[in-house]
Amino acid sequence: MVRKLFVKCSLFFLIMSLAACGGLRFSQVTPEAKDFHPKTIAIFPVEIVGSNEEARGSVEQIVAGVLAEKKWFSDILDTESLNRQLLANEELRKAMTDYLSKLRTVNFSDPDLSKKIGGMINAEAFLLVSVDTWNYTVEKGDKVGKVSLGMKLHEASTGKIMWKAGHQIADSYILIKPDLPKIARNVVNEMVNYMPH
Repeated sequence: MVRKLFVKCSLFFLIMSLAACGGLRFSQVTPEAKDFHPKTIAIFPVEIVGSNEEARGSVEQIVAGVLAEKKWFSDILDTESLNRQLLANEELRKAMTDYLSKLRTVNFSDPDLSKKIGGMINAEAFLLVSVDTWNYTVEKGDKVGKVSLGMKLHEASTGKIMWKAGHQIADSYILIKPDLPKIARNVVNEMVNYMPH
């Protein structure tokens, strides 16, 4: 009798936990995205919000790995490869600097620069990722490892944002801190499932 009650209670809590996990914190798709099916994508260098600089390398590798696992694209230009091209090509470096500067200062995705960059790196889409939170903290009395990311998918030929999303996961712990890259991988997996492809 006690065992049956335990099993029923366990199933109830499992179902309630899964029901509470549905959806992203934020996701917005433009109407044009239904006809947007890029075959090539470039992952731009991760933007760090605050003092989370140690997250950059991990997040860039995780995003590239998750996209590769999906097998949606014939070619993925990861951040490391893009950085090598930027070092080798001054014209590309200037176009990228100007594009990101306009994007970050006045929130303007310059269509001419976007098209130029897309042609130079052979990418139909750009994925911009930001790390908003990457830390261990206390929330409502619980110790948590927390990762919060933002993503924007741009069409290279027009510079238009086709999709943007934000999501976070806070993993509670008592003694052993959860691995932040592992939490980040879960965040990226959940986000990418909503991305047009």
